[in-house]
Amino acid sequence: MDEERALYIVRAGEAGAIERVLRDYSDKHRATFKFESTDEDKRKKLCEGIFKILAKDIPTTCQVSCLEVLRILSRDKKILVPVTTKENMQILLRLAKLNESDDSLEKVSEFPVIVESLKCLCNIVFNSQMAQQLSLELNLAAKLCNLLRKCKDRKFINDIKCFDLRLLFLLSLLHTDIRSQLRYELQGLPLLTQILESAFSIKWTDEYESAIDHNGPPLSPQETDCAIEALKALFNVTVDSWKVHKESDSHQFRVMAAVLRHCLLIVGPTEDKTEELHSNAVNLLSNVPVSCLDVLICPLTHEETAQEATTLDELPSDKTSEKETVLKNNTMVYNGMNMEAIHVLLSFMEKRIDKGSSYREGLTPVLSLLTECSRAHRNIRKFLKDQVLPPLRDVTNRPEVGSTVRNKLVRLMTHVDLGVKQIAAEFLFVLCKERVDSLLKYTGYGNAAGLLAARGLLAGGRGDNWYSEDEDTDTEEYKNAKPNINLITGHLEEPMPNPIDEMTEEQKEYEAMKLVNMLDKLSRYCIPIHFLLGF
Repeated sequence: MDEERALYIVRAGEAGAIERVLRDYSDKHRATFKFESTDEDKRKKLCEGIFKILAKDIPTTCQVSCLEVLRILSRDKKILVPVTTKENMQILLRLAKLNESDDSLEKVSEFPVIVESLKCLCNIVFNSQMAQQLSLELNLAAKLCNLLRKCKDRKFINDIKCFDLRLLFLLSLLHTDIRSQLRYELQGLPLLTQILESAFSIKWTDEYESAIDHNGPPLSPQETDCAIEALKALFNVTVDSWKVHKESDSHQFRVMAAVLRHCLLIVGPTEDKTEELHSNAVNLLSNVPVSCLDVLICPLTHEETAQEATTLDELPSDKTSEKETVLKNNTMVYNGMNMEAIHVLLSFMEKRIDKGSSYREGLTPVLSLLTECSRAHRNIRKFLKDQVLPPLRDVTNRPEVGSTVRNKLVRLMTHVDLGVKQIAAEFLFVLCKERVDSLLKYTGYGNAAGLLAARGLLAGGRGDNWYSEDEDTDTEEYKNAKPNINLITGHLEEPMPNPIDEMTEEQKEYEAMKLVNMLDKLSRYCIPIHFLLGF
């Protein structure tokens, strides 16, 4: 009934009446995502009528009302087939200022029309294969990049940037050819990185270092949404960029990694938004060549170095392990390097473990990232080893029992998901410099058996990668307990009583004869006794 009334008014053609009836329809169906099949034909005709109205010169408020209804109707895939034409797509491109030749976005009154047009294009491109093909024909990706350049440094048009980036993400997701076009022809990597810089208001203090204000305000909701969409689009652009071929590529990836480091050290308007922001940053960091991830850590400034020296002097001389890692003025320091970003990644990983679900999608990206960082960068590995696998003191409990990061990761080594347990075991193995004896010390043979079997290291040894030869130092508590540690379970066990000690001589003789009879039976079945006894 709503569609029939709206269709009647749209066909009548009076702008004021059209605006009123479409606004009522929009208010009523704003949250509608499922539609009755009985009214499908009416919705198709209403879409066609709206496109005819939009092709005319009508007031801006009427354009917004038409586009709002079109956005709602475009949620229904079935009605898009007849209305998705080149002419109708061009109408939306014109309203979204994607066909404009000038480089200005001066008319603020047109911003709502641009935003609603981009929203409609997002729905239509996502739900219609015909629209996806027309997007290639109309070179929509290039038009979107051009619009991004127009509003790159503008602070009051975040909605336009947000939906421009969302549409760019959808195009690069649905068409692999567009990824290559964005990367090379349209210079999407530096463009999208600059969008992130603008969203984060980054101020550079060095080539790959930015100023961090820990007491500054959180990102606004609009800036956060814009940054998330840019991160998702960048992920698609860089998804096949695991290897750097040129020096210019290396520089671009280092700049992007430095921006992502800044991203990890700021917060969004809410805890959920901060986690979403950091999650997308982790996904994108996984695409960065590992040789460029050294910018995640940076040397301390002179002021920070002086503060670290003061803090080290304040620690007792016997706290040798704590002297390696110092927290001063919200700065995590290790071996003269700022480790804030790595510490954020470690905390993010632990939160994902604590969630207890969706490990493959939520946990494996950050675990894989930390593993590769540890394998390629010595300072990162040593810092993570200090945080995850500190020197053992109390070995009375099994390695998988407890609430430390080490306990949680060891529990994952026997997870039912093969991919999850493999990457968890690999991470710990790399932290142990791929030395079997070191891994077993922290996990026990039973938990590590799967990894060792897959690597052909059940008999001991080490992996194929080379690491520095600095030795681990055991605590006095561990050295004293080591002779009584069960190698299978990895924890200290009280000596088991010898059952023979409590037997009488007659019982001992009985058990001995029982063993002789068993061996005699085995020999009758042609099983070599020397094989069973291990001779």
